[in-house]
Amino acid sequence: MNVERYIADRITSKSKHKGSISKPIVKIGILGIVLGLSIMLLTVSIVVGFKKEITRKVTGLAADVSISNISFGSNGEQIPIKISGDSIAALKKIANVKHVQGTAMKNGIVKTKTENEGVVIKGIDADYDLEFVKEHLISGKLPELKAEDASNDILISENLATRLDLKVDDKFLVYFVVQHEVYDSVEKANFTKFEQRSRNFKICGIYKTSFSDLDNNLTFADIRHIQKLNYWEKGVVGNYEVSVNDFERLETTIEDINDNIALNCQAISVKDSFSNIFVWLDKLDINGVIIVVLMILVAVINMITALLILILERTNMVGMLKSLGMSNVNVRRIFFYISLKLLGRGLLWGNILGIGMCLIQYYFGLVKLDSSTYYVDKVAIDLNWVSYVLLNLGTTGVCLVMLLFPTLILTKITPIKTLRFD
Repeated sequence: MNVERYIADRITSKSKHKGSISKPIVKIGILGIVLGLSIMLLTVSIVVGFKKEITRKVTGLAADVSISNISFGSNGEQIPIKISGDSIAALKKIANVKHVQGTAMKNGIVKTKTENEGVVIKGIDADYDLEFVKEHLISGKLPELKAEDASNDILISENLATRLDLKVDDKFLVYFVVQHEVYDSVEKANFTKFEQRSRNFKICGIYKTSFSDLDNNLTFADIRHIQKLNYWEKGVVGNYEVSVNDFERLETTIEDINDNIALNCQAISVKDSFSNIFVWLDKLDINGVIIVVLMILVAVINMITALLILILERTNMVGMLKSLGMSNVNVRRIFFYISLKLLGRGLLWGNILGIGMCLIQYYFGLVKLDSSTYYVDKVAIDLNWVSYVLLNLGTTGVCLVMLLFPTLILTKITPIKTLRFD
């Protein structure tokens, strides 16, 4: 029979706690563990979930890596590139590369009967992965791009549709300013000619990602329109987008990509293209660490206080046990078991409360956010059970180590002092 554990169970039993001064202090200590752990679980879930959701939206609309010409045109337009089929095959063989697709960007002005609005046309082909956009499609359908002739379908954002008072199946004109090289037979030299051209599009669908920085003016249309507008040859694109399997290995993947493309091309990470967003996301980690550290300190302080009250309330019992021959180590073990039991209760209810709130938000999305400010319309949650286990182990380890220090006071208690005190 474990005497120390038996005594610890007797001390913490409900019947022994009645009328005890330490009873409310112990409850506060347990409550501190419950609130501290639940807040830590929520913090980690929200921070990681928010970062993943924002990253997913950015990469869904702009890709993980963009391969483009190292130069830009005089008006900021893309300088076309063309990567051979063998080079594309080599890129696809890179370990972390998931998909490679050609795109082109073109600025234009939408003209309706009542409004004019600047837009960015993203030219895509039948090989473009529209799975992300499909998830955020709120009406209509995706563009049909498999026909021999260029499709007039265009996919626009809800924000743009609202501003221009447009709906699915509506048609509108988009005006472009095009520049191209023209040979002057009189001067016998090339010169750059600027001209205005237009295209008529029909809205096939409307999407909404709530990521206003991109989908306010971003539209999707057949890349063949941009190729014709820019006088590009078939197969020439503005850039190639590369999606990866593991976003954490993005930097090493970019190095591998640069080794497989021409010297006049460069691979740019989405972290560099949208550096302000990813710097902001990285700072969220600091906030999360601060909250976790503060919550652990609150939990430890509450448990230390509760344990000290328990020790001081049972000074006579400690003196009696020592007078019966129990060593300091065994007496300290009694209060260690008490700490373990109280900590276990706090962790149990802390997990129930914290994980319970995470599950409710994950499945029902009760807490909403302003998407124009936070880029998401509800608090994003990441259910990472490994993180939850590590948080529990870390909290348990820190609390148990810190709770060893209050028990040092037990070595100063002697039977003669407690008898004299009585």
